[in-house]
Amino acid sequence: MKINPALAMALSALSAGLLISCVKPADENKKAEVDSQAVAQDGAASNSTAADSANDEQIVAIDISAETEKTYLTHVAEDIVIPAYADAAKQSGLLHDLAQKHCQQAPVSGDELQALRAQWLVLAQAWASAEMINFGPATASMSNLYINYYPDERGLVHSGVAELIAANPKLTPEQLANESAIVQGVPGLEEALFTNDSLNAAQCAYVVSASAALSTRLKDIESNWQQNATTLLAIDKTADSDQGLNQWFNALLSLIETMKTNAIDEPLGLTGKAKGHLPAATAGQSRAIINAKLATLNKTLTDPVLTAILGSNDENAIAASLSSELADTTTLLAQMPEDLATADKAKQQELFDHFTTITRLMKRQLIPTLGIRVGFNSNDGD
Repeated sequence: MKINPALAMALSALSAGLLISCVKPADENKKAEVDSQAVAQDGAASNSTAADSANDEQIVAIDISAETEKTYLTHVAEDIVIPAYADAAKQSGLLHDLAQKHCQQAPVSGDELQALRAQWLVLAQAWASAEMINFGPATASMSNLYINYYPDERGLVHSGVAELIAANPKLTPEQLANESAIVQGVPGLEEALFTNDSLNAAQCAYVVSASAALSTRLKDIESNWQQNATTLLAIDKTADSDQGLNQWFNALLSLIETMKTNAIDEPLGLTGKAKGHLPAATAGQSRAIINAKLATLNKTLTDPVLTAILGSNDENAIAASLSSELADTTTLLAQMPEDLATADKAKQQELFDHFTTITRLMKRQLIPTLGIRVGFNSNDGD
């Protein structure tokens, strides 16, 4: 299944429906930035309900000092971003160790296969959490697609993995690293582990190699962040601009909107014809993946360091609104089946509506309150 790298990238971009974000650069003058936001809000308000318009008019941007912003962004890097990638790398390493242990003698089935599947799910959730960091080395050169080729609307992973295993029964991590994104990462491992009742020697070789190659890629991302967090989050530029703050919150917003569209709306056919598939559809674990992303949002948007900053404005209720909406969404998700495709249609719609409310709160209240601006992305809309 060797594919020309340029062709592989083209296929990856086409099938994945890549999000293209164009976050406007932060102005050097923060007052001008707030004024520009007010103009943007006025335009958006004309297309919203009267209640939304009233809320927009009440937004007062808080004054965040350069030192406070630097402290917050440093906290984001050290306590949110780097640990997320470190955990994903750790879980991939554990899957690799487990595969090496159980695959010493094929075939692998029963409890041993179940143990591999269980560890895969932990890994998939860890990556779902780290994936919310929608910028930096993970997205450079589309490397995120080599970790999670999704959405795979044409079922390329299914056929690609089977063909690769058949052609390379003794596949090595080095060989796999040169293959297309289609046959690598979390979806490839899912395909091998969940479509077979037992793993033969060739399938075992694939799982061992894929988990090893994935671990290397994740460790490289973690190391890059550890070495370059100051630059990646513009921590050293807070005296002159809000670049880091802009990038962080717009990255979160863009990926929420992409998840809402690609992982909920389209595969469930809520606002149009069904398209693509739920995350972890082969494993039947879509709820776990959505829940991991929601947990990351909850951790990030109700973070004590952030809420302390928001709390500096006595009239600002955005922290409480976000906390309440995230809690309601978490409760609803916990009541739904592991495979969201089997959930009641009304519950599916309710879940979608909750994520719409979260995006609206971020776009119309949180981001303006922080004195930054909403960027543009291809899934824009609430």
